[in-house]
Amino acid sequence: MAEVEASGVDILFNWDHFFPLSGDPDGLHFESWSLLSAWAEQTSTIELGALVNCNSYRNADLQADMARTIDHISGGRFIFGTGAGWFERDYVEYGYEFGTAGSRLNALAADLPRIEARWAKLNPPPTRDIPVLIGGGGEKKTLRIVAQHADIWHSFSDPAVMEHKLGVLAGWCDSVGRDLAEIEISTEVRHRTFAEADELYDLGARLFTLGVSGPHYDLSAVSDWLAWRDSKNAF
Repeated sequence: MAEVEASGVDILFNWDHFFPLSGDPDGLHFESWSLLSAWAEQTSTIELGALVNCNSYRNADLQADMARTIDHISGGRFIFGTGAGWFERDYVEYGYEFGTAGSRLNALAADLPRIEARWAKLNPPPTRDIPVLIGGGGEKKTLRIVAQHADIWHSFSDPAVMEHKLGVLAGWCDSVGRDLAEIEISTEVRHRTFAEADELYDLGARLFTLGVSGPHYDLSAVSDWLAWRDSKNAF
């Protein structure tokens, strides 16, 4: 973590799962929000959050309070990344109702206004308007929720898919009375070439994530991607 911050990375994300998604399914693993609190205390410049929080695992008002608390611990560096959830093992082993993709998305749509309302009631309030990042590319529900609530939209789209999804998102923004330009576009570049990243940049993406797997973190690609980022920021 210290090495990543010192390198000049802008944001550090973890994920909100209870078990590894790759490698040994029972390998080393810790809980997301507890780690984020520790990161907030141990860092000073880097923004941080989950990519993404699972809305199903915690009461909506509690999520808002937890986010506000880490926002204060970090001095205003917390990003509230959230999504509907999907990893069935988490649900089964921790006793949550798995439901369907549709029911989980309906819950996310219902809970985000509660989260926003709780932020307005908390004392002390958040230090800033906490940025909301929503992950996923479902065209009928997810992108509508993005249009209504997100400051940042994250996906794993290649350039062709990104172009299509942005068209769908623009339609939802028109439907809810939102300017698409208000939403920062985020995407993953692990396994992508710099040429593909250039295409994604030209489509409007400005937040680029690079997945790194543990427990032995290989950061060798980070400097190359930071150099690519800096070349874009030079203009």
